[in-house]
Amino acid sequence: MQTIFARQARLPDGWAENLRLRIENGTIEALQPESTPLAGDMQVDTLLPGMANLHSHSFQRAMAGMTEHRAPGQDSFWTWRDLMYRFVERLTPEHVEAIAALTFMEMLEAGFTSVGEFHYLHHQPGGTPYADLAELSQRVFAAASKTGLGLTHLPVLYSYGGAGLRPLSGGQLRFGNSVDRFSALLDRARASAQRDMPADTVVGLAPHSLRATCPEELSKALILQEGAPFHIHISEQTAEVRAIEEWLGGRPVEWLLDNAPVDGSWCLIHATHMTGAETRRMAQSGAIAGLCPITEANLGDGPFNGPEFLSNDGRFGIGSDSNVRISLPEELRTLEYSQRLRDMARNVMINGAGSVGSALYLGAAKGGAQALGRNSGRLEVGALADLIAIDSRLPALCALAPEQLLDGFCFAAGNDAVTDVWSAGRHQVRHGRHIARDAILARYRNAIRDLCASL
Repeated sequence: MQTIFARQARLPDGWAENLRLRIENGTIEALQPESTPLAGDMQVDTLLPGMANLHSHSFQRAMAGMTEHRAPGQDSFWTWRDLMYRFVERLTPEHVEAIAALTFMEMLEAGFTSVGEFHYLHHQPGGTPYADLAELSQRVFAAASKTGLGLTHLPVLYSYGGAGLRPLSGGQLRFGNSVDRFSALLDRARASAQRDMPADTVVGLAPHSLRATCPEELSKALILQEGAPFHIHISEQTAEVRAIEEWLGGRPVEWLLDNAPVDGSWCLIHATHMTGAETRRMAQSGAIAGLCPITEANLGDGPFNGPEFLSNDGRFGIGSDSNVRISLPEELRTLEYSQRLRDMARNVMINGAGSVGSALYLGAAKGGAQALGRNSGRLEVGALADLIAIDSRLPALCALAPEQLLDGFCFAAGNDAVTDVWSAGRHQVRHGRHIARDAILARYRNAIRDLCASL
């Protein structure tokens, strides 16, 4: 049992003062506002519900800064992808585990309490499976165990090199599976998670995109869902929209909503390029919009249609995707600023009047938890003890009233505002530092040294 005393905390119905929160077996067992601290209580300044990072490719963290040199001609998502494929050819299982551990540690230190790892790196270079078909999933599990980050693992079905059943080539060969082999890999990952991982671990699945699968395979993948989270990249690039429209006769979101049982268990990653009709229909489906603002800006994807989506009761969450920069407040502010730049307006990502920071933070916490199939995103008895503590005494926050703190955290603060983080009750970040930082960082540096020598 753990007990936390917070000077103030954001509960579902508003701010509470002097809150004692008791954790048992990874869940919130009691909430007592207007209390006094007792001996043995862990004391923090401001307690918030934890945030899910709903979309990550952890191995790409090691590429940060490698793709910011302009080549002749116009750089785009597609030129970045070619560089990523060349990079991925060099990764060993040991590299994958060390990079994932560093990435997951940084997520926790930034305030993320769980991650949806969209995992498509499955095989050896050239496409030959490892002796254990789920070898690289096991490496992700090991990294999550080392760091204590809550994990929703999303093995990816990736069968084709592009729209129209184009064959896989180059770096894509490490991703590829038939549906039958993918089913076997998924079974192996599910069994391993149940046997070896904490009880809050979830294994979902993810057809990579419409361009990397086909309608028949998408239907077969749905049979494997079994109620688990179901994620898919959708409508990230205008070239992708054109290719799917030419092949399947409809825009990606339009086609998906017409041909698949999209509901609240789905997360549509990016959904960047949508018409008004697609935006409204997606919002009404109950699916989560998986938004990755820093990566979407880095790759030049374009902004999400936020105001219309929210006005139709759409739900959203945030993810760090390529992990070029891991920062909870920066993801949220980049999302809002992308809307401001497009609309030449302020305070956009909210329905009606009120605190934009609160709308962003609490909306993303709720939507992210739904996307990961995780009972979290709120400080409530019975929910997982996914919690973050921030220090409101910092210069960026100290002038603000409680009802302004989430505005300050989203728009003025950095990762240094985060002091403590719990994931399903696992107290992994203390005084702003992960408890295993030194060992994780040393292993990462050794892996990068070896990886860079092979590039």
